[in-house]
Amino acid sequence: MSKGKIVLAYSGGLDTSIILKWFIEEGYEVIAYIADVGQEEDFKAAEEKAIKLGAAKVYVEDLKLEFVRDYIFTAVKSQAIYEGRYLLGTSVARPIIAKRQIEIAEKENAQYVSHGATGKGNDQVRFELAYYALKPDIQVLAPWKMDEFLTRFEGRADMLNYADQYGIPVSATRKKPYSEDDNMLHISHEAGVLEDPNAAADEDVYSRTNGTETSPDTADILTIDFEQGIPVKVTNQTDGTSVEGAVELFEYLNTLGTKHGIGRLDMVENRFVGIKSRGVYETPGGEILYKAHRDLEGLTLDREVMKLRDFMSLKVAELIYNGFWFSPEFDLLMTFMDKAQETNTGSVQIKLIKGVAYPIARKSPVALYDPEQSSMDVEGGYDQKDADGFIKINAVRLKNNTAVHGKPLSEKSSKAT
Repeated sequence: MSKGKIVLAYSGGLDTSIILKWFIEEGYEVIAYIADVGQEEDFKAAEEKAIKLGAAKVYVEDLKLEFVRDYIFTAVKSQAIYEGRYLLGTSVARPIIAKRQIEIAEKENAQYVSHGATGKGNDQVRFELAYYALKPDIQVLAPWKMDEFLTRFEGRADMLNYADQYGIPVSATRKKPYSEDDNMLHISHEAGVLEDPNAAADEDVYSRTNGTETSPDTADILTIDFEQGIPVKVTNQTDGTSVEGAVELFEYLNTLGTKHGIGRLDMVENRFVGIKSRGVYETPGGEILYKAHRDLEGLTLDREVMKLRDFMSLKVAELIYNGFWFSPEFDLLMTFMDKAQETNTGSVQIKLIKGVAYPIARKSPVALYDPEQSSMDVEGGYDQKDADGFIKINAVRLKNNTAVHGKPLSEKSSKAT
């Protein structure tokens, strides 16, 4: 008798292939769910593999449009960057994958959902918080936190041996046992030799972007048009190509970013569970968009609005990274971000060459920049003599502090050295 029905988030890789087979061995009926979020994958082969391993049914869901439009663009317009560097490629994909998984579980009357994330990482948190937020009565079976599974598989070597035993084809090898997550926004590389943070990643780790040594010496110059913080059109000024549509636009940016070696990142980050981890990321189109979007804001956002937005961006990035996309606080922050982006309309020219996406020009019909006010040659409605009183008012507290406490500590310490 079956122990119940599970909808498994299945990638066709090492972990989820072994998990699918193991669940069947344990007596569960498994429905494999493959989310197409733009990864390089032979979905037909993955579907056939799941059936061969014993899956009762396989869902292959094309989520690319929703992923780009409602998730990637949401992160970009929020300037959500984790720990000042990571563009959240894995984190942004998890909520949409979990959302569709719950919909399938409801359709199939499945009691359980499952995933292949380990008990040491962030993805277990992201998946399971999303599951519970979307369907509070769902039951989660997470193999890497189940005693029976942990007894059978102590690490990736055991899983590779199991794959050999059952003839399960996997792309990971003992020589290159990287754990990789691939989607339209990025590809990540972790584990294996990368677990030594002092070991430089070999060039063969990178699979999406050219190295700067092999990228072209000639730049591409793009114009990216934004409406209320959302990219709507990309025009290549170098060859005249023009692209619209969320998926098409983002795929084109990925192609050019890959060509020019843009979006590589090697960092040690702080996982939500308290562990530090080393990740190598490639986010070509994402880096181009983030740079262009941020540049346009300099022209269109009020100074104090930008300060508040920058502060809130830190919280948005933290919520996405930690798995709280479907939370009341995230909803609240999105209302704030939408308001902050109401005036962020215009276009940015950005130069792509040798690993760099460099904004070189920008314009907007609602620009707050006044060339006459900024000019050294035109008064432009700004009386420079007014600055004298402004400076004196701001100097009052500095004078008072020095009169009472003496010269600032920074001045004393600089003399001491």
